[in-house]
Amino acid sequence: MRKNKLLAMLCAAACITLAGVATAQDRYPSKTIQLVVGFPPGGSNDIVARLLAPKLGEILGVAVAVDNRPGANATIGTEYTARAAPDGYTITLGSASPIAISPHTYANLRYDPLKDLSGITTVAATPELLAINPNVPAKNLQELVALSKTRDVTIASAGNGGLPHLAIELLKVQSKGRIVHVPYKGASPGMTDAVGGHVDGIIVDLPALYSLVTDGKLRAIAVTDDHRAKVMPNVPTSGEGGLPGVIAFNWFAVMGPAKMPKPIIDKLHDALVKTVNSPDVVASLAKLGIEPFTQPSAEAFDAFLKKELVRWGEVAKASGAKSD
Repeated sequence: MRKNKLLAMLCAAACITLAGVATAQDRYPSKTIQLVVGFPPGGSNDIVARLLAPKLGEILGVAVAVDNRPGANATIGTEYTARAAPDGYTITLGSASPIAISPHTYANLRYDPLKDLSGITTVAATPELLAINPNVPAKNLQELVALSKTRDVTIASAGNGGLPHLAIELLKVQSKGRIVHVPYKGASPGMTDAVGGHVDGIIVDLPALYSLVTDGKLRAIAVTDDHRAKVMPNVPTSGEGGLPGVIAFNWFAVMGPAKMPKPIIDKLHDALVKTVNSPDVVASLAKLGIEPFTQPSAEAFDAFLKKELVRWGEVAKASGAKSD
């Protein structure tokens, strides 16, 4: 009798708990969602997050607050999200470097993107842009490669171990030229030295270089993607310049902590796809050289991420690239 009574009490408690969980999921979201950005204000991740947040909040019916937690190439903000409660109220807008590249370039990374995070979807993408000082005697990628066969060609990046660095490593391997990587502590000082002629050129996200190119302070040589950027239709791709293997585009993705309930992941996925494809958001992104880039499901994003981890892992291993 006692055993049966105890069993009945346990079953009742379990049912109450499950009912509470189901109710919480049904009510989601019912309070402000924290959208973590691992970079400081003004960068590509921050710009994309602040463009998406108002529309996402409108669709979900709650506020979406951008929370900048910069440091260590966005790994600090990513780890913060990975350690948060998996209730859908703390998510992060990450990108290729902290999610697909840092696992290969950081010696003691404290999160595994496949085990410690729940993938939701990519939301946008932009290519890396190779731009050079106008005084460098090269008008296109073929001429720059030819120049690199005669002397060192110095190319700046925003730092060791990030996407621009690995794009430069791809350029070095594919061109077989004397390409020299020059890492800076951020994109701004690298761009300043490229404009000043202290380095021959720079590779970073296209939006960061757009105004410098349109103002004539730098010369665009190639976008490192398989299609031209709509905002710069006259700039050839790396493939058109003879180096089809130099593919490096920065994608932005929303992820949450591991073990987020599937109904919450699906609700966020649907809302994010609607947000990114809304006409006003598309237009705002386009002005910056960023295009919508979504996945049909969270499972499709997981498959995409696995491929990116393998691809960039091979590049990092072959080049020996490490983060500071």
